[in-house]
Amino acid sequence: VQVVESGGGLAQAGGTLRLSCVVSGSTFSIKSMGWYRQVPGQQHELVASILSNNTANYADFVKGRFTISRDNTKTTVYLQMDSLKPEDTAVYYCNVDHGIGPLGNYWGQGTLVTVSS
Repeated sequence: VQVVESGGGLAQAGGTLRLSCVVSGSTFSIKSMGWYRQVPGQQHELVASILSNNTANYADFVKGRFTISRDNTKTTVYLQMDSLKPEDTAVYYCNVDHGIGPLGNYWGQGTLVTVSS
């Protein structure tokens, strides 16, 4: 399984960015896909996730601002980030979980999002 993110970059506070994550390989049994973020020196934290039945879950700090979605093939997941804040600056990672434990859990390389004030 390969997980490749794209779409990070620099935005101003109040601006928007859209992250994409393309999954290839064994995709037929994916249970959930999600976005995590990590600031240097801090633990990574869940931003949003979406289950195979399209149920979405959001961290409180992005509710109402970020939207997670998935294409019909369920091999690409997006994170639409609106009303960005400087504190959203982090490396964002895509996660793919087959629901079978660590061997079925995959991460992308990360994409940097920088929000200037």
